[in-house]
Amino acid sequence: MITVHSLDYPVSFGDCDPAGIVFYPHVYAWFDRTFHDWLRQFGGHGALCERLGAIGIGLLEASARFLRPMRDGDSLILTLSLEEWGRKTLRLSYEGRVGGDITVVGSEVRALFKHGNTGMVAAEIEALRSMVEANGQER
Repeated sequence: MITVHSLDYPVSFGDCDPAGIVFYPHVYAWFDRTFHDWLRQFGGHGALCERLGAIGIGLLEASARFLRPMRDGDSLILTLSLEEWGRKTLRLSYEGRVGGDITVVGSEVRALFKHGNTGMVAAEIEALRSMVEANGQER
């Protein structure tokens, strides 16, 4: 596993539920934002998909474990790590910290989607892996 990106996020009142704790769907949005922020070094999601002849780098699976409440005013640091390259998938892991405390951990499985004979299909992901490795982010 190699950490490839981090993103600072200031938690605000609008991120929280009535109890003042971050509303859990926001965490999934932050994972997605961190992933797309990482893709900017490759030109961003749209440009990257165009180069790869893909429709998108889509989500197949997502999970999160909440270890400590996050609240309005917290400064969250999210890190993204590449866990495992498969033939058609990429497993990512996320860790969120406030101060020195781990607040949330999660993972995603993403695939490179292209048009196929039967509609949209998960395609070989090796071309994406080659781009990442060429940028010095090996796994």
